[in-house]
Amino acid sequence: MSDPKTQPAVEATSVPPRAKATSYPPQLAHLVAGREKRALGDVFGLQAFGVNLTRLAPGSQSAFHHYHTKQEEFLYVLEGEPTLVTDEGETTLRPGTCAGFPARGTAHQLVNRTQRDVVYLEVGDRVPGDEAEYPHDDLKAARAADGSWRFVHKDGTPY
Repeated sequence: MSDPKTQPAVEATSVPPRAKATSYPPQLAHLVAGREKRALGDVFGLQAFGVNLTRLAPGSQSAFHHYHTKQEEFLYVLEGEPTLVTDEGETTLRPGTCAGFPARGTAHQLVNRTQRDVVYLEVGDRVPGDEAEYPHDDLKAARAADGSWRFVHKDGTPY
């Protein structure tokens, strides 16, 4: 991969997938198995927002059903037909469909219930102090100073 200082553009699929597939606690990580993220924004040193090229294998999901306290999220479907699950219900998305989630908005996740891969772009800001709430799971997350996620049970005990 080229250095972004000398190469202002790259082929998105040439960006290697993240070495660590998920930051969820090990006992929960299997629930997002089949998800692959390529951190496109990191290639260019973007710090205010992140951009991921994400692939969901058949039967996988993007994340646990969640919302962020400060971060805004946007997604744009490139391939496949994921099911968007929100507090309001379920919607089948198709290539060209986009969705956005303001901070403290509806909880959401994508689920691939089809027999083909789903590929989408996800964009989110990197606001300090963000937390993620998981209404249906005994899970809560907070951004650490180094940018990583720290997961705890809803009562505050660590995983």
